[in-house]
Amino acid sequence: MTVSFPQRVTERSLGLANLRNLQGNLTRLGTLQEQLSSGKQISRPSDSPTGTISAMQLRGEMRQLEQYDRNAEDGKSWLTTADSALQSGVDLVRQARDLVLQGRSTGTMDGPAREALAIQVDSIRSSLLDVANTTYLDRPIFGGTTAGATAFDDTGKYVGDAGMVQRTAGADTRIRVDVDGRAAFGTGPTQVFDILAKISTDLRNDPTQLGGDVDALDTASRGMQAQLSDVGSRYNRLTQAGEAAANRMTDMKSTLTEVEDIDLPATITEFQLAQSAYQVALSATAKVVQPSLLDFLR
Repeated sequence: MTVSFPQRVTERSLGLANLRNLQGNLTRLGTLQEQLSSGKQISRPSDSPTGTISAMQLRGEMRQLEQYDRNAEDGKSWLTTADSALQSGVDLVRQARDLVLQGRSTGTMDGPAREALAIQVDSIRSSLLDVANTTYLDRPIFGGTTAGATAFDDTGKYVGDAGMVQRTAGADTRIRVDVDGRAAFGTGPTQVFDILAKISTDLRNDPTQLGGDVDALDTASRGMQAQLSDVGSRYNRLTQAGEAAANRMTDMKSTLTEVEDIDLPATITEFQLAQSAYQVALSATAKVVQPSLLDFLR
């Protein structure tokens, strides 16, 4: 037969137990105070190892999305510059075409008049060369990845390369943001600079050739307009990619808030309850062992 004896409870054991409970209440109260002051439920990894890992992953993905958005904005600036340059180029070619049509009016144009037209064509060619050497952040937008400062030299020869400037605007989205100068301004006999040089010569020496020059200019203009259309298409793709990255980033910020931030009303309520519990525990502990040795000596 087993005889069990009641566990002996002393004033010391009661005091230690109450101190442990008080310390637990105080620790909980301190944790809630820290959360309220910081607004975060995770101040250190030990607060929530799982939540810490999730927060780190979310922040990593957000940094990547921010980079995608910056890349898209930079790419749009490249394409905006290219669009403006091509628009100017098309306008210059149209002006040159008007001059050629004037020069074909053999009944009303004499030598000095055609010379004046040729000088204007030369000026247009020079302006178009400036357009073809347009730069963005000191890089020629029609020169590929060349390290040089220009895409075309003074003679109209292409001095860029076949490289492509691209921007990564998504996990699987790489978009070209420059324009191939040879595709925009032509190559060989169909190059717009050679066409303009020929027009200048024909105005001075052989106006009968101007009919073919008009057709050549029209072909060059169509090539530039095709590049304009392509630039617009790529700009729209970059815009959509940037918006997708921004929207995804907004969703991730909301998720990160759920992981890291406190529920303010619930935390305030919990803090008030913990504060009340601590005050009650203090009061109860003060009354646990009221008799003292002097009480027994009386």
